[in-house]
Amino acid sequence: MKKVISASRRTDLVAFFPEWLSSVFKEERARVYGPSGFTYNVDLSPEGVHTIVLWSKNFSNLLENQNHLSAALKKYSQLYIHFTITGLGGTFIERGVPAPSETISQLDPLIKIAGMPERISVRFDPVVYWKEDGEVKTNLFYFEKLAPELSSRGIKDVRLSFSQWYGKAVRRAEKHGFLYIDPSQEEKEDAAHTLARIAKQQGLRLLSCSQDFLTRVPGITPSSCINGSLLQELHPQREPVSTKKDRTQRKECRCTESIDIGSYTQFCPHSCVYCYANPKI
Repeated sequence: MKKVISASRRTDLVAFFPEWLSSVFKEERARVYGPSGFTYNVDLSPEGVHTIVLWSKNFSNLLENQNHLSAALKKYSQLYIHFTITGLGGTFIERGVPAPSETISQLDPLIKIAGMPERISVRFDPVVYWKEDGEVKTNLFYFEKLAPELSSRGIKDVRLSFSQWYGKAVRRAEKHGFLYIDPSQEEKEDAAHTLARIAKQQGLRLLSCSQDFLTRVPGITPSSCINGSLLQELHPQREPVSTKKDRTQRKECRCTESIDIGSYTQFCPHSCVYCYANPKI
């Protein structure tokens, strides 16, 4: 059975490592430094690849064919794209991410590359709360601007989560004087009702990424960000692919099996304050 290639949950390969990414697709093999210090080799020959899943906050390198990246991907049967748009790009929270207007302008050419809007999932992820000048602020309400932009283009799936403040993110916030707020679960559910209402008005599907408590809100379902059944349905030849749970992911993650070719050693310069992955910021 053909495999799904994830590029990548661990770092933004498209935005910051297009030369490396393009080279491994051209050579049809990748040597990957795994999270536990071991390395592994991945065969990327098109005959064995079902879908390439790309994750990024900035797809300009793909759209501009930097390092011949988009050309190198044309030999694969299917691309599926996770595009993170939080409304925080260009702020001190996501310093290296383009402004929201720039990211939204990438949607139409991305749909053209993917072949259909159903192969695009937008991640409104995470929702962040903080205190600034004595006031509580959040990107929650940006969703009201984002939702119609997606709906008008035929994009249906929106992934959602609230920021999770792991130890390294807490230390980073303290270092930068960022007064983050972590609302109670009840407060997050109340906020999710607002998002669900907007999603329903715009005909969007709202999916909770690894936060099952949000699925108590009507209109929010659990997410399989890599969903073998969906990828099979969208595939040009409807080729079968694994629908088994990916056991390397978190307990509440419902993703099906894939092979990630990114590495935490490829440090991402987006400099998102809430980031759980990058130890360098």
